[in-house]
Amino acid sequence: VQLQASGGGLVQPGGSLRLSCAASGVIFRISTMGWYRQAPGKQRDLVAVITERGITNYAESVKGRFTISRDNAKNTVYLQMNSLKPEDTAVYYCQLQNSNYWGQGTQVTVSS
Repeated sequence: VQLQASGGGLVQPGGSLRLSCAASGVIFRISTMGWYRQAPGKQRDLVAVITERGITNYAESVKGRFTISRDNAKNTVYLQMNSLKPEDTAVYYCQLQNSNYWGQGTQVTVSS
């Protein structure tokens, strides 16, 4: 199983970014996928999850600003991040739920 995350970068407060995570070696369409983030000196926290049926769940801190989605034809899960805040700064990881498979992480920095 390989998970390749991309899309991070530097953005000003209030801006947007879209993260992508391409999966291989897994039957993606029946997989629950998640996005996590880890800020310096802090634990890795769940940001959003999407089930194989498209049911989503979000951390309270990102509700209304972030949207997780998936494209089963492309074996890819996305995280659209809007109205970004400095406290969203972290390394973002995708994960195949109920496994030890993680993407390599992509840095998101929100700063003016």
